[in-house]
Amino acid sequence: MLRIGTSGYSYADWKGFFYPPKIKQSDMLPFYAREFQTVEINFTYYRPPTAGTLAAMAAKVPDNFVFTIKATKEMTHEREDNDAVFAEYVAALAPLIEQNKLGCVLAQFPASFRQSEAERGYLARFRERMGELPLVFEFRQRSWLDPAMLEFLRALNVGFCCVDEPQFEGLMPPVAVATSDIGYVRFHGRNYAKWWQHEHAWERYSYTYSEDELREWVPRIRELQQRCKVVYLFANNHYQSQAVATARQLTALLETPSAA
Repeated sequence: MLRIGTSGYSYADWKGFFYPPKIKQSDMLPFYAREFQTVEINFTYYRPPTAGTLAAMAAKVPDNFVFTIKATKEMTHEREDNDAVFAEYVAALAPLIEQNKLGCVLAQFPASFRQSEAERGYLARFRERMGELPLVFEFRQRSWLDPAMLEFLRALNVGFCCVDEPQFEGLMPPVAVATSDIGYVRFHGRNYAKWWQHEHAWERYSYTYSEDELREWVPRIRELQQRCKVVYLFANNHYQSQAVATARQLTALLETPSAA
């Protein structure tokens, strides 16, 4: 199964581009769900979700819609004295689990999180705290991309997040890797000029993909489809709904037999 969507949906600057100009924020998710069957929720990075919030979101989408939920920053970036954070986070997911609307949890680690015995130990504890929940790790640092580490993830039954991003030294290359039955790809854009130097966070992700750039991913995605039960593709180049255009382009490319 292939599910294509965007990283986040409730952006004010999507009004007039994807959303009607005067749409209420509370109406954005139902509008989004008319076209897409999945979305990656990112606000949970900044604050843990609550069961009430996720239940309300689940009520606004069709039965076949699924959410992937980003782990909160205390789980990925701070990493100390956070047992209670994990327990609170897992409990909040109950409404999505009960309604079969949880795709997986995405844990995105910072570029400073480099492979070592201590960090591998933290990943093992992370998996243990999450129980049997479907889980995907995203690493910013290229040192995690080695055969021994990938086998470690397979042993934990944790998926590997593939990325498209600028090819600066040390960042992840564009590869198709599957370490569980979940395939996951995030398209961050290739804004080299603003990746490190920007005034506002959105500037990093302001990028319009060409069809040829996305076509590069078609054989990689096909490979993931062969190896995984479900593959998620999320466009994170969100400024002024460029992500919607990317998701639509990917859908068109992957629905065309000749694109394979």
